[in-house]
Amino acid sequence: MIAIIDYDAGNLKSVEKALLYLGEQPLITRDREKILQADKVILPGVGNFGDAMNKIRSYKLEEVIHQVVQKGTPFLGICLGLQLLFERSDEAPGILGLGILKGEILKIPDKEGLKIPHIGWNSLKLQNEGRLFRNVEKEPYVYFVHSYYLKAEEEQIVKAVTEYGTRIHASVEKDNVFACQFHPEKSSQTGLEILKNFAELEG
Repeated sequence: MIAIIDYDAGNLKSVEKALLYLGEQPLITRDREKILQADKVILPGVGNFGDAMNKIRSYKLEEVIHQVVQKGTPFLGICLGLQLLFERSDEAPGILGLGILKGEILKIPDKEGLKIPHIGWNSLKLQNEGRLFRNVEKEPYVYFVHSYYLKAEEEQIVKAVTEYGTRIHASVEKDNVFACQFHPEKSSQTGLEILKNFAELEG
């Protein structure tokens, strides 16, 4: 069973739908025991970093997320879910993220001709042999919706980058923790392949 963590941050249904399409058994929940019993856990999300962290804390999910990661359960953050795994964000100064991975979330710089938020399809440059990208073409196109981007501290955990006014760390992997800034559930066949790779990981 794949648990999708519900902390009122949207985007849950489209992730659930993509997993059902792949023949998986997703469960949208904030029940601590169900999350801890799951074979895989996904933290999706769209919205504001500070609001999201406040909700995670008010639902007492922070400790559960750390426990899931510590026990080695494959864990996937999507979009805002990627950002929350890191230490801090320009979007919410003074509010600590989950701090599971090292790095910071920065505002996409203003550049002539580039709209912010960045909404649309961008190609990825794959690197460092990410397990999520097994059987995915070399420079796949995926769908983004974001105004802030990740700058990870450890270059070796970065498995995909994209360019949008700056170099964006678009996907990271460290041990059992995976994350994508883009939306695999909205990224057509490529996105389904990425979710399938996650679903098939050994726990």
